[in-house]
Amino acid sequence: MKILQLQLHVHEDKKKNMEQLARYMEEVRGENAGLIMVGEMFNCPYQTEYFPRYAEKEGGECWQMLSALARKHQVYLAAGSMPESDDAGNVYNTAYVFDRQGRQIAKHRKVHLFDVDIEGGQYFRESDTLTAGNGCTVFDTEFGRMGLCICFDLRFPELSLEMARRGAKLILVPAAFNMTTGPAHWELLFRARAADSQCFFAGTSAARDAGSGYTAWGHSILTSPWGEVIAQMEEKEGYQVSEIHLEDADKVRRELPLIQTASGNPVRQNGSVSVH
Repeated sequence: MKILQLQLHVHEDKKKNMEQLARYMEEVRGENAGLIMVGEMFNCPYQTEYFPRYAEKEGGECWQMLSALARKHQVYLAAGSMPESDDAGNVYNTAYVFDRQGRQIAKHRKVHLFDVDIEGGQYFRESDTLTAGNGCTVFDTEFGRMGLCICFDLRFPELSLEMARRGAKLILVPAAFNMTTGPAHWELLFRARAADSQCFFAGTSAARDAGSGYTAWGHSILTSPWGEVIAQMEEKEGYQVSEIHLEDADKVRRELPLIQTASGNPVRQNGSVSVH
């Protein structure tokens, strides 16, 4: 399969962000990607005060446009994440995935909210305006089973391992690491989670904008089930296209049996192989 990762600038105007995505999807259609992916909060500045103002219910205007774009271009669209509101007034950091017919096939609400206070570095509290989700999200495609999580979720290996146990071979991670955490941990975490979970990991960021209220690291990345970097961008706006074979995850799991999966792949314990 071909995966195309769009690393876009995020503008204050929600409509401008949606129009930008539509324009890029038109421009890249010649790449014949099966899956197009964008970054975390791709239609909303990554600042807590914006989240409630930009939030829409599932099925809202932006959701409708994303569905239409997937259908128009006949691609799977992993639509980064955006603020979602519910009937109770909660706001979530939510990622949607649409199939080639524009049908929603996955939805993940960020489980681990980004509440950090790093001395001399980044301070941020998503929980000031966001509510945490509580799900482990996997979904099926014509290419195979995939998983979905958002940014800070990546730091908790149990979630990635559970997606792998449920059969995911590629895990999609819309993310927005910053100028403190990005240089320190971006590549390190994507390589580590890929090696731990024996999955492909696709991390897609916004482009870096030093004039914004939150400066993203950029460097959208794709790592292999062996923990290698397949492709990585720099900080600028643009895209990268990679061709991968999801059965490579099966090969790595046969050769190095580390985890039990729903399909019955073995887990190694105390020098022996057992299946539960």
